[in-house]
Amino acid sequence: MSEDENERMPTNLRALFILEAVGNSGSLITPTEIARNLDLPKQTVHRICSRLLEEGFLAREPGRKGLRPGRRMRDLASALLQASHVHQMRHQILMKVAQQVSETVNYVMPGEEGMHYVDRVETDWAFRVQLPIGTDVPFHCTASGKTFLASLPPKTRQQMVFSLNLEALTSNTFTEPDALLRELDDVSRVGYALDREEFVDGMVAIAVPVLDSQKRFLAALAFHGPLIRLSIESAVSRLPVLQSAAKQLAELLE
Repeated sequence: MSEDENERMPTNLRALFILEAVGNSGSLITPTEIARNLDLPKQTVHRICSRLLEEGFLAREPGRKGLRPGRRMRDLASALLQASHVHQMRHQILMKVAQQVSETVNYVMPGEEGMHYVDRVETDWAFRVQLPIGTDVPFHCTASGKTFLASLPPKTRQQMVFSLNLEALTSNTFTEPDALLRELDDVSRVGYALDREEFVDGMVAIAVPVLDSQKRFLAALAFHGPLIRLSIESAVSRLPVLQSAAKQLAELLE
């Protein structure tokens, strides 16, 4: 930002520019780095960041330097999308996918406690796994969670995996960090993730990333079903349906 732009920046917009800088950083960013990027006084940025931390718009990683978006910032971003026509068109896309795959389809975003179910379309089958909107599920043993983890830069991915509680929810859950990292390497390479009964016994799932206009991870698009009806091979055969829908969802945000 130039000196002239800085001089014209209204005081009441500085917090918004700081939030934007944090959101665009893609990783942890310190107040000093924000001040340098925005060409603002360090004392001013530190003061505003402290208040944003108190109010929950920003958050810190325990034991690490830097700031990341807090829950209120993420909730604000989600609310802005929900208040627009975007969520209506998104739901229509999910309905089309559900008709094509004949299973429950989910739109899932990363949160502090795991992957957060934002939107879904239920299957008509009587036998189904209930994971309602608002549910948080683990990162390490779900297709959507592994899609998110695989989208992180390698160093950040490794740090994230080693920070997780790799609780064994089934006999197939990845509980060793190195094994999970190898799985995430494969997910990053092929562009989709599978849940092979890692979260719930008898349930499988497949997920693909939905990227924003700058090719950053925004959400996962997934569908799941019981193993008695949906095999891994069958799920992978429907991958093009998910990929096409993910592209449509990305275009909604451009």
